[in-house]
Amino acid sequence: MHIIIPDDYQNVVPTLACFSKLSGHTVTVFNDTVKELDALVERLYPADALVLIRERTRITAPLLERLPNLKLISQTGKGIAHIDAAACTRHGVLICTGGGDPVAPAELTWALILAAMRHLPQEVAHLRARGWQHTVGRVLRGRTLGIFGYGKIGALVAGYGQAFGMNVIVWGREGTLARGRAAGYAAAPDRQTFFAQADVLSLHLQLNSETRGHVTATDLALMKPDALLVNTSRAELIAPGALAAALQAGRPGFAAVDVYEEEPILAANHPLLVLDNAICTPHLGYVELDTYERYFSSAFDQLLAFAHGHPINVVNPQ
Repeated sequence: MHIIIPDDYQNVVPTLACFSKLSGHTVTVFNDTVKELDALVERLYPADALVLIRERTRITAPLLERLPNLKLISQTGKGIAHIDAAACTRHGVLICTGGGDPVAPAELTWALILAAMRHLPQEVAHLRARGWQHTVGRVLRGRTLGIFGYGKIGALVAGYGQAFGMNVIVWGREGTLARGRAAGYAAAPDRQTFFAQADVLSLHLQLNSETRGHVTATDLALMKPDALLVNTSRAELIAPGALAAALQAGRPGFAAVDVYEEEPILAANHPLLVLDNAICTPHLGYVELDTYERYFSSAFDQLLAFAHGHPINVVNPQ
């Protein structure tokens, strides 16, 4: 098979131990992202199979119509919101997905919380500019951590908060509230109280038609002027433009984000990047060596199973 792997920004995939599984196949790796349809067609046309790195490239119906050789999409991770699954089925393209891994994104979430609460990026920059002790940070112990969406990642972050002596409250659908209560955490009495009480509020929702734009300007305006909002899930969970406007208005006072509506961001072209009260990282949540080995090993196993006529982890068996 001719296998194409787009969007390997760090040129790391060929260095992974699991890459040897593709021995005997033709593999092309691209280290940048293209979004224009004609450019994507030119790049992906030879592919019998694609290995997609999370949601970095969208697979649309117009694109699939112009990729007659494509038979398989092997997805790293389990999310397929960026893939038109119905169009894949119509064109006879099988989609196979691996599992998720909550540890790396949960740890990055906590790193962002610590960095924001103690103003670490600002202090590092000030020290390099020959200054000293520029800001006054805050501890986490005794403060309230709000977990919006108590799934695998949210549960880990809640546990970190408890270990740091925080009061953890949860909010979300009934399943979130039930799981949070079962783990011994308090459920907020209502959505307004949840946003108003949290000193640190971390989003851990899956993006779908119901959750797109789920966090509104009205929600953000309820937050404390010294509260921190953290988003390592998906940018589209927040209404367009609402977070930048809220930070400029002072509620919440701070944000730490790892995700953006359009990625990658190049030339610092995003409104959050010009705000002093926002810490921004380039979608690093799952970008970690052990996680990459697990994700790509699973994706390559899916390729090999398909090549041997016994596909696994199939999303669209019809």
